[in-house]
Amino acid sequence: MDDYLWWRDGIIYQIYPRSFADSNGDGLGDLPGITARLDYLAELGIDAIWLSPFYPTPDADFGYDVSDHTAVDPRFGTLEDFDRLAAESHRRGIRVVLDLVLNHTSDRHPWFRESRASRDNPKRDWYIWQPPSRSPRGGPNNWQAAFGGPAWDYDETTGQYYLHMFLAEQPDVNWRNPEVRKAQLDVVRFWLARGADGFRLDVFNAYFKDAQFRNNPPKFGLRGFDRQRHLYDCDQPEMIPLLNELRTILDAYPERYAVGETFFATPEKVLHYSGPDRLHAAFSFDFNSSGLRYPWNPAWLLKQIQRREALFTGEHWPTTVLSNHDISRTATRYTHGEQDALAKIAMALLLTLRGTPFLYYGEEIGMRDVPLRRGEIMDPPGKRYWPIFKGRDGCRSPMQWDDTPFAGFSLSKVQGRPWLPVHPNYHQRNVAAQNEDPDSLLNFTRKLIALRKECPALRRGEFVPLTTRPRDALVYLRRTDDQTVLVALNFANKTIRAACTPPLPEDWQLLFSTSGADLPHVNGKNIELAPYEVCILEVKTGR
Repeated sequence: MDDYLWWRDGIIYQIYPRSFADSNGDGLGDLPGITARLDYLAELGIDAIWLSPFYPTPDADFGYDVSDHTAVDPRFGTLEDFDRLAAESHRRGIRVVLDLVLNHTSDRHPWFRESRASRDNPKRDWYIWQPPSRSPRGGPNNWQAAFGGPAWDYDETTGQYYLHMFLAEQPDVNWRNPEVRKAQLDVVRFWLARGADGFRLDVFNAYFKDAQFRNNPPKFGLRGFDRQRHLYDCDQPEMIPLLNELRTILDAYPERYAVGETFFATPEKVLHYSGPDRLHAAFSFDFNSSGLRYPWNPAWLLKQIQRREALFTGEHWPTTVLSNHDISRTATRYTHGEQDALAKIAMALLLTLRGTPFLYYGEEIGMRDVPLRRGEIMDPPGKRYWPIFKGRDGCRSPMQWDDTPFAGFSLSKVQGRPWLPVHPNYHQRNVAAQNEDPDSLLNFTRKLIALRKECPALRRGEFVPLTTRPRDALVYLRRTDDQTVLVALNFANKTIRAACTPPLPEDWQLLFSTSGADLPHVNGKNIELAPYEVCILEVKTGR
């Protein structure tokens, strides 16, 4: 199998730019900082970087309130810095995926400033405006914002409400307006021409809202936003023709890619929005609920995998995500203390399941969420819902490069205090320290990425579970016509004999193990695994 396709077979590494590397000592990561760290990423073995927003922003939602979609925020660099980053990435065989926030803009975007100026402004219909219902200050309907409160904000100047699915500072654009549609798709064309290899589309399935603005029906939930079935504020039928048009734009360039962040994601929605004439893929976040936390629940995990495998067949291709800028870090959720044995199991899952792995920066060294006091919280939902929800700042802390002040976050002699605190464990947990430790999570990740690249079965093979009722272990095959690979993961801190069905072949070659043994004991019906072992074998006798 030699048809290696970067977005399908490769590994995409998400970078939150303001937290990755600071080139000038101002406390914010930037594009030149990322460029300076590309050799590290190339050595890690990833195929692409996904850059969270670096566009001009007032920072109401830290980059997801964009005031200019075709520029670089001066704090992060310039367009020339982006060009340099793209060129240097491509020189190392690394693709560049950009985060596009096209559902909404900042309320300081020139479009919105014009739109709210008067009811007869030419850009009035570029956003979603509605008159009050019943009373002068009654909202148009019952829709709620994801970050709390009603999804409608009253504008005193024009006496109407505008829609915002998130913060009031993030008004939703009107995708039904042909001028808006063209302007937003021109943003896509701009970055394609600039060298972008693909896009992650933020909450793409919320672009269109119900044209009649019907009330969402109720359901049980804690927050107002959760107490609605979101039937009318997302997932409208107009989305499919738009995706057809977007795909045509992408296909005019070789090997371009689009992956969508699906609002209220389910595997069924992902299938609906992806395919040959739609998105290449979409996130479904199968492994991010409370079912996959420490202590582990392998039975729940297998159920999620099997559900996904039953749906993603033919031309549909899954993604595998364990954490990102909105989700508590992998090691925080899946491990206890500072030990990395379970973090290695999580990494092995990410890199051996079928689907494109998305690796969040710092995941390869086991970074934990930084503990923050209430006064240190910057994330708007965290401020609103503390202590029930403490926000997303914890998983966005600066990358831990070494044990120098602020974890080597700044590449400048000037050491400005980072925009978020560095985790106190950086003295021990950092790239430099793990580079020197052959048993570190970082070196484990490098070896496993290299093995994945060498084994077509790990990239494209079918998933065949061998443990039907797992308690302490998952054992499964990844299988193509030419190669069969067995993956065995022991979630327990004890030696176990994992029962396998159907019976196993007995002639195996060891590809990878954390136990130090030459070959685990395989007797046809069982495989013996050391505590927390990750073991990968290849059958010698073929399929």
